[in-house]
Order: sequence, then C-alpha cells, then structure tokens
Amino acid sequence: MAIEKACHDFPWSENTMKSCLSGRYFNGAVYQQDTLAGFYVGEVAGPDHTLMDICVAPAYQGQGLAKALLSDFMMASEQAGAENLFLEVRKSNITAIGLYLWAGFCEVGIRKDYYPCVNGKEDAVLMAKTLNFGSENSFQY
Repeated sequence: MAIEKACHDFPWSENTMKSCLSGRYFNGAVYQQDTLAGFYVGEVAGPDHTLMDICVAPAYQGQGLAKALLSDFMMASEQAGAENLFLEVRKSNITAIGLYLWAGFCEVGIRKDYYPCVNGKEDAVLMAKTLNFGSENSFQY
C-alpha cells in the first residue's frame, strides 16, 4: 500500500488491493536489496489478461524496474496461455505509454473521463497486445 500511495494521486483502497491477491488475479514484484521496490497486478478474464496496476516506488524509478515488471507480466501471461493483453493508462502518463509501446502494445481506444484527477476526470488510453499471433481471434491493427 505504501508504494501504491506514493505512486498515485488517487490510489486504490486497501480493500481493493486485498481483493487483488487471489482468485482471478496474479501478481509480480521486484526487490532491491531485500526491499520491495515495485509490483504489478494482473487479471485473468478468459483467454485475455489485463494489467490492472503497476507501480515502482519513487526511490527506485528510472532504473528499468517497470520494464522488468512489465516483461514479467507478459511472460507470465504467455506461459498461462493468454491470447491478448490489455491495459488502461492515463492519457497524460507519457512515460508509461512509451514503455507500453516499447513492449509492443498498441492504442485501441480511449475511455473518456475514466480516471479521477485534481480538476475532474482524465481520459484513459486503452492499449492491447496480441500474444497468440496464429490465432484467428487475434486483434488486427
């Protein structure tokens, strides 16, 4: 929760975080010198996986840990047989969008007024990546 609160102006609640520790959710973490430096939360929805949250503590940002977490999310999803990956990201989060583009995600839509922000609401960019390119159900970009 400390990392979640440090990374987001509008963090998840403790109840939301606790609910994402079992069931259809899976998680990954990265440590620096035995200290939790970052984590992600993924969700399984049929053949698709969604990156629900990814955070790196401010003291550890800029060291490639988000890239490592995202790579772990994609690898875990692929090993589980996921076909497509999805995520939403704040339209203003250019750094994260760049990371997702680097990883092969493509913009597939906009969710209007999705995220709360200081001045009301902010749009989310919906992004997707196909893992199973041989599938006839794969996204065509």
